[in-house]
Amino acid sequence: MLFYIFAAVAVLSGAYMVLTRNLLYAGFSLLLTLLSVAAIYVLLFADFVAVTQLMVYVGGVLVLILFGIMLSSRVHDKSVMSENVNVGWGITISMLTLIGLSYTIWKVGFSSLPWIQQADTNVLAGQKSTVQMIGIKLMTDFVLPFEIASLLLLIALIGAAYIATDKQKV
Repeated sequence: MLFYIFAAVAVLSGAYMVLTRNLLYAGFSLLLTLLSVAAIYVLLFADFVAVTQLMVYVGGVLVLILFGIMLSSRVHDKSVMSENVNVGWGITISMLTLIGLSYTIWKVGFSSLPWIQQADTNVLAGQKSTVQMIGIKLMTDFVLPFEIASLLLLIALIGAAYIATDKQKV
Protein backbone atom coordinates (compact mmCIF):
# COMPACT_ATOMS: atom_id res chain seq x y z
CA MET A 1 0.00 0.00 0.00
CA LEU A 2 2.81 2.43 0.86
CA PHE A 3 4.53 1.61 -2.42
CA TYR A 4 1.48 2.73 -4.38
CA ILE A 5 1.21 5.94 -2.38
CA PHE A 6 4.87 6.86 -2.94
CA ALA A 7 4.69 5.82 -6.60
CA ALA A 8 1.63 8.02 -7.12
CA VAL A 9 3.33 10.95 -5.40
CA ALA A 10 6.43 10.45 -7.57
CA VAL A 11 4.43 10.31 -10.80
CA LEU A 12 2.15 13.24 -9.94
CA SER A 13 4.94 15.50 -8.73
CA GLY A 14 7.04 14.54 -11.76
CA ALA A 15 4.17 15.41 -14.07
CA TYR A 16 3.65 18.72 -12.26
CA MET A 17 7.37 19.42 -12.52
CA VAL A 18 7.29 18.98 -16.28
CA LEU A 19 4.04 20.86 -16.88
CA THR A 20 4.47 23.91 -14.62
CA ARG A 21 5.84 27.17 -15.98
CA ASN A 22 7.20 28.42 -12.66
CA LEU A 23 10.78 27.19 -12.23
CA LEU A 24 10.73 27.46 -8.45
CA TYR A 25 7.62 25.28 -8.22
CA ALA A 26 9.27 22.84 -10.63
CA GLY A 27 12.29 22.68 -8.32
CA PHE A 28 10.16 21.95 -5.27
CA SER A 29 8.23 19.38 -7.26
CA LEU A 30 11.55 17.74 -8.14
CA LEU A 31 12.30 17.62 -4.40
CA LEU A 32 9.06 15.78 -3.76
CA THR A 33 9.76 13.38 -6.63
CA LEU A 34 13.26 12.55 -5.41
CA LEU A 35 12.08 12.06 -1.82
CA SER A 36 9.33 9.69 -2.90
CA VAL A 37 11.80 7.69 -5.02
CA ALA A 38 14.06 7.43 -1.96
CA ALA A 39 11.08 6.17 0.05
CA ILE A 40 10.44 3.52 -2.61
CA TYR A 41 14.07 2.42 -2.28
CA VAL A 42 13.58 2.09 1.48
CA LEU A 43 10.50 -0.05 0.90
CA LEU A 44 12.58 -2.28 -1.41
CA PHE A 45 15.21 -2.76 1.34
CA ALA A 46 17.83 -0.97 -0.76
CA ASP A 47 19.12 1.12 2.11
CA PHE A 48 22.41 2.12 0.50
CA VAL A 49 20.67 3.33 -2.67
CA ALA A 50 18.10 5.24 -0.60
CA VAL A 51 20.77 7.03 1.44
CA THR A 52 22.73 7.75 -1.74
CA GLN A 53 19.58 9.15 -3.33
CA LEU A 54 19.08 11.47 -0.38
CA MET A 55 22.69 12.54 -0.04
CA VAL A 56 23.58 13.04 -3.69
CA TYR A 57 20.39 14.13 -5.39
CA VAL A 58 18.31 15.72 -2.65
CA GLY A 59 21.23 17.00 -0.61
CA GLY A 60 23.50 18.14 -3.39
CA VAL A 61 22.04 18.52 -6.82
CA LEU A 62 18.59 19.74 -5.84
CA VAL A 63 19.87 22.29 -3.34
CA LEU A 64 22.19 23.63 -6.03
CA ILE A 65 19.32 23.86 -8.51
CA LEU A 66 17.03 25.60 -6.02
CA PHE A 67 19.70 28.12 -5.02
CA GLY A 68 20.40 28.80 -8.69
CA ILE A 69 16.72 29.37 -9.40
CA MET A 70 16.16 31.51 -6.32
CA LEU A 71 19.25 33.65 -6.90
CA SER A 72 18.56 34.23 -10.58
CA SER A 73 14.77 34.30 -10.62
CA ARG A 74 14.56 38.09 -10.68
CA VAL A 75 16.37 39.44 -13.71
CA HIS A 76 15.52 43.13 -14.16
CA ASP A 77 12.35 42.67 -12.07
CA LYS A 78 10.98 40.01 -14.39
CA SER A 79 10.26 36.57 -13.05
CA VAL A 80 11.92 33.74 -14.95
CA MET A 81 9.27 31.47 -16.42
CA SER A 82 9.78 28.50 -18.68
CA GLU A 83 7.96 28.15 -21.93
CA ASN A 84 5.91 25.03 -22.51
CA VAL A 85 6.92 24.25 -26.06
CA ASN A 86 5.67 21.08 -27.73
CA VAL A 87 3.78 19.79 -24.70
CA GLY A 88 1.60 17.72 -27.02
CA TRP A 89 4.62 15.88 -28.41
CA GLY A 90 5.92 15.23 -24.92
CA ILE A 91 2.61 13.79 -23.76
CA THR A 92 2.33 11.68 -26.91
CA ILE A 93 5.83 10.24 -26.57
CA SER A 94 5.37 9.55 -22.85
CA MET A 95 2.05 7.79 -23.47
CA LEU A 96 3.59 5.65 -26.21
CA THR A 97 6.45 4.78 -23.85
CA LEU A 98 3.98 3.91 -21.09
CA ILE A 99 1.97 1.70 -23.44
CA GLY A 100 5.13 -0.03 -24.69
CA LEU A 101 6.48 -0.67 -21.19
CA SER A 102 3.10 -1.87 -19.95
CA TYR A 103 2.81 -4.30 -22.87
CA THR A 104 6.34 -5.60 -22.24
CA ILE A 105 5.70 -6.10 -18.53
CA TRP A 106 2.40 -7.85 -19.28
CA LYS A 107 3.99 -10.24 -21.80
CA VAL A 108 6.98 -11.21 -19.63
CA GLY A 109 5.06 -13.29 -17.12
CA PHE A 110 7.03 -12.53 -13.99
CA SER A 111 5.60 -15.47 -12.06
CA SER A 112 7.48 -17.92 -14.31
CA LEU A 113 10.91 -16.39 -13.72
CA PRO A 114 13.11 -18.77 -11.67
CA TRP A 115 14.48 -16.18 -9.27
CA ILE A 116 10.96 -15.09 -8.35
CA GLN A 117 9.87 -18.69 -7.80
CA GLN A 118 12.77 -19.16 -5.37
CA ALA A 119 11.76 -16.04 -3.45
CA ASP A 120 8.59 -17.58 -2.05
CA THR A 121 10.17 -17.61 1.40
CA ASN A 122 9.75 -14.82 3.88
CA VAL A 123 11.36 -11.67 2.49
CA LEU A 124 12.27 -10.21 5.86
CA ALA A 125 13.88 -13.37 7.23
CA GLY A 126 17.37 -12.96 5.76
CA GLN A 127 17.55 -9.21 5.30
CA LYS A 128 20.73 -7.50 6.39
CA SER A 129 22.06 -4.07 5.70
CA THR A 130 24.01 -3.82 2.46
CA VAL A 131 26.03 -0.81 3.57
CA GLN A 132 28.68 -2.81 5.45
CA MET A 133 29.25 -5.21 2.55
CA ILE A 134 29.47 -2.37 0.02
CA GLY A 135 31.90 -0.48 2.26
CA ILE A 136 34.18 -3.49 2.65
CA LYS A 137 34.16 -4.18 -1.10
CA LEU A 138 34.77 -0.50 -1.87
CA MET A 139 37.79 -0.28 0.42
CA THR A 140 39.34 -3.64 -0.50
CA ASP A 141 38.56 -4.94 -3.98
CA PHE A 142 37.58 -1.66 -5.64
CA VAL A 143 39.92 0.81 -3.94
CA LEU A 144 41.80 1.72 -7.14
CA PRO A 145 38.69 2.66 -9.19
CA PHE A 146 37.38 4.54 -6.14
CA GLU A 147 40.58 6.60 -5.89
CA ILE A 148 40.65 7.24 -9.65
CA ALA A 149 37.06 8.48 -9.53
CA SER A 150 37.90 10.75 -6.59
CA LEU A 151 40.88 12.20 -8.48
CA LEU A 152 38.72 12.84 -11.55
CA LEU A 153 36.14 14.61 -9.39
CA LEU A 154 38.89 16.69 -7.77
CA ILE A 155 40.23 17.70 -11.20
CA ALA A 156 36.71 18.66 -12.31
CA LEU A 157 36.26 20.74 -9.15
CA ILE A 158 39.55 22.55 -9.67
CA GLY A 159 38.64 23.18 -13.32
CA ALA A 160 35.23 24.54 -12.37
CA ALA A 161 36.78 26.84 -9.77
CA TYR A 162 39.34 28.07 -12.32
CA ILE A 163 36.64 28.76 -14.92
CA ALA A 164 34.50 30.60 -12.36
CA THR A 165 37.29 32.90 -11.15
CA ASP A 166 37.34 36.49 -12.25
CA LYS A 167 40.33 36.84 -14.58
CA GLN A 168 41.43 40.43 -14.14
CA LYS A 169 44.66 41.54 -15.73
CA VAL A 170 47.29 42.65 -13.28
